[in-house]
Order: sequence, then structure tokens, then C-alpha cells
Amino acid sequence: MDHAILGQTALAYSPVIDRNRSVAATRLTVWPLQQSAQLDASLLLQALAEAWPVGGQALWLNVASEGLLQDLMRAQPGSHILLEIPAFMACDEANVDALCTLHANGNTLLLKDRPLQALPRAVLPCFKQSIIDYADDRRNDPHQEAHSAPPGAVSGAVSGAGNTRSITSIQAGVRTIGEMENAFRSGATAVLGWPIDDVIQESGKPADQPALQVIVMLIDQVHRQEDIEVLEHTLKRDPPLAYKLMRYINSPAFGLSVEISSFRHAIMILGYQRLKRWLALLLATASKDPNMKPVMFAAVRRGMFMEELARVSGDDDMRNELFICGVFSLLDRMFRQPFSELLKTIPVPERVFQALAERTGPYEPYFKLVQAMEGSDRFEIQEAAEGLMMGFDDINAALLKAMQSAAQLD
Repeated sequence: MDHAILGQTALAYSPVIDRNRSVAATRLTVWPLQQSAQLDASLLLQALAEAWPVGGQALWLNVASEGLLQDLMRAQPGSHILLEIPAFMACDEANVDALCTLHANGNTLLLKDRPLQALPRAVLPCFKQSIIDYADDRRNDPHQEAHSAPPGAVSGAVSGAGNTRSITSIQAGVRTIGEMENAFRSGATAVLGWPIDDVIQESGKPADQPALQVIVMLIDQVHRQEDIEVLEHTLKRDPPLAYKLMRYINSPAFGLSVEISSFRHAIMILGYQRLKRWLALLLATASKDPNMKPVMFAAVRRGMFMEELARVSGDDDMRNELFICGVFSLLDRMFRQPFSELLKTIPVPERVFQALAERTGPYEPYFKLVQAMEGSDRFEIQEAAEGLMMGFDDINAALLKAMQSAAQLD
């Protein structure tokens, strides 16, 4: 993935989570590294097309540059790309023709922030939803009376000269499960963000703890290279788990030229170390709690992304360890235990333990970069990139490759 524009931008990503707690799309934020730089919108679309092809998953573009966004509007992106349009640009008469053309071509346009003046009448039908920050939404004020709204309820309006059109809202700035649930109760149709920042609860166990324990047992047995018969006996305790493992191994992301027909066959073809990596992925996606769906989405992409970052200078062992580090990085939420306790029962390499339990070691800079790119602070991302001593051409190429691979597993 060699696109010059990837070295001229900083990217961040987050999920779009619907009322069923499913990830409906990915939101990608784009910042120019140099505000005065003239970036080619068509080259950006070419780079993104490899990770989000036409007919694939939806992509929401949040472009933090007025000039680049205007060029994108004129470049006519595919209809699977949703564009966020800041309110001040939606109110500008100079953008009416471009917005109307995008709408006519089937692009979904999202109005970002509250307009300070009426929108031109012609663009009112162009906007399907508005994006409102959680902190700025009065409906989320706990001191006000709560008003529930059914799914898809009207929750906002845009107005033009003599016209008002009601549209639904999307909540931005959501950082906890509690905020996510409150946003949905208030009528939001989707939320943006990573609702995974709740304090780890050391008491209580997830409802599907037995299934998680089977995977942990398998990881330990693979780590000790137990006989195939021992592994098969453990896996038979959870048939749905065996099916899911086979589905993962036979997915396009795994890249095998033959179909794996049994767990024994998987071990023969893959070997213990590669199998351990996919058991790690299985562990991170095993929870049946609907509120854990965004967490599992994050864990898979962290693992894929950290692995791709290591392709620039790392060896096979380093790539595999960074994959496990990223995939395991949210297990404390799933098990509701701190890593210092959790990793006593799950065998991980020393460098992975250092990054997760101690926030130290050679993998810590990779972990910091991934966390930064899940946020919304360009300067934090640039600082993390400098700490890793990697250029944005390599970082952004790794991100897009990871997104492409992760989508093949969904």
C-alpha cells in the first residue's frame, strides 16, 4: 500500500455503534500534518478504497480540513462513503451545488454540530442525520427529566428559509457504557466512540465465563504443546467454540490455500504458535454481552494494527507477540480483573506482560500509538508516532491494511 498522501496526513478511527450494540461502520478522521499543504482528494480516496472497497463496509469520513473536504465533495466519492459536513460549511451558499450533487448520487451526508444560522433551503433534504456531542446535548443532563424515545425517533431538526426538517441524531463523545446507554434512551440512533473506559470491576464475573475459561485452558495447553488428543478433548467441551475457531481459520484473512476440516488438521497445518495466535483472537471475541461488542471490535483491530506496525522492522516473533498484545489489551474489561491478576492464568510472552500489566517495555510505544489513534487528538497521535520513531506513511498504511484484514473476519 504505497500512497504518498498517507505520509501527509494523520488518521484516527472509531466505531459507529447502533442501538443493537453492533458496529455499523468505521469512522475515519483525517488531519493534514501541514495545514497549508495542498492535498489531493482523489489520492486519498484511492488509498481508502483498498480498505473500504465499493460494496464493502460503510466508511464515515470526518475530514479536519475545509479545503480537503471541499475537494472530496467535488471528487464524488463512492456511495458507501458517508461524509460529515460541518454546520458552517452546510450553511455556506458556495457549497450548495456540491452537496446537492452528492445527495443525488446516493451519498449520505451527516450534519456535524448545530448550525448557527438557517441552512439554504436546497440542502435541507441532503442531510439524513446530525452529529451532536454528548457533552453539548441537553437531553443527557441528569438534572433534567429523562424523555425516552423509540428507535429511529425524531431527535433533532435543521431549518432553512421557511422550512424545517426533522432528522435523527448520532451521539459523539461517548466514552463509557453508561453514556452510551443514556444516549440511546434519549433517542440517538447511533453513537461514536469507544465506550470501554469504565473502571475495571474486580467483583463479579461475565455471564459467559465458562466459555472464556475453555479458551484460556486451550491457550495454556498450546503454550505447553500438549498432545493433540488433549487439545481436542478440551475443545469438545464447547462445540460452538470449535465451530467459531474453524470459521476464523478458514476466513480470507488467514490466507490458507486449503480448507481446514478439523481441529487436528488445523494443528497439523498451522503449528502450535500460529494456532495460539488465533486462540488469542477467539478469546477476545468470545463474550456474549451485547455491550462488549465495541470492546471486541477494538481488540481485533488493535491486534491487527499492532502486527502490521511491526512489519516495517520486526521479525515473526515480534509480529506475533504484538498481535497478541493488541488482542489481549482489553481482556481486563471482559474478565473484570486487572492484568496483574489476569495474566497469572493466561500465559503470555514477557514483553506482552510488560506492556499490558506494567505499561513498560519495548511494546509500550506501539500500545500508546494505537490508543492515540482511537482518540481525537492529532497532537497526541503525532507525539506517539515520534515515540515509536515511525513515519506516518508506514503508520497509516499499517492501519488501512489492518482495517482491511479485520473486515474479512467480521
